[in-house]
Amino acid sequence: MTTTGRATTETDGTAPLALPQAPGLRLRYWEPSDAPAVLGAFATPEMARQSGRPVTTLAEAATWITDRRAAREAGREHSFAVLSPGTGGHPDEGRLLGNVTVGAVDPVHQTGWISYWTLASARGRGVATTALRALADWSFTELSLFRLELGHRTNNPASCTVAHRAGFAVEGLERARLRYGDQRYDVERHARLATDGVGEGGGATGGRAGRAPAH
Repeated sequence: MTTTGRATTETDGTAPLALPQAPGLRLRYWEPSDAPAVLGAFATPEMARQSGRPVTTLAEAATWITDRRAAREAGREHSFAVLSPGTGGHPDEGRLLGNVTVGAVDPVHQTGWISYWTLASARGRGVATTALRALADWSFTELSLFRLELGHRTNNPASCTVAHRAGFAVEGLERARLRYGDQRYDVERHARLATDGVGEGGGATGGRAGRAPAH
């Protein structure tokens, strides 16, 4: 698979997919050259939970990127690096800010599972909300999905705010769903449908999904 401009051309000759468009950000597929940034991103215990497997060396970071590509080529997942676009010559140009993923893609039921993370330096600036909205819109239009789901620990109100502002409605609670160390955590579930709209303050409004201002 090669990346050209805003689209990817599949090696099997299938039609390319446009990349998600997020105001003030740049989303693209992960590349081998991102390994040092991935290693740095998963350096803290909090972020290490997001990796799915240990990422403590450049080789392990490269494997994490390879896994993302393999899952994409199998049609199971699409993971995007969220970057600062910067301007010509700006020192922040292309700096890694986070990741957004639609995984567990089921074309039969038209569903997908959403996950996202941002670096500590990118939090509180609307990066996750803007990127998540772009990913949701992209999943509905490019993958023809109808229902997107996500979950977060109930002790993570920041993630809940991101989900709400990106139009994901609360649907229920999974008790003691996750275990980290000796402690179990409840998980709140959210979902957004292709027919949901997103109001200016966030949250699903019912009606066709569309883009809304970032928060």
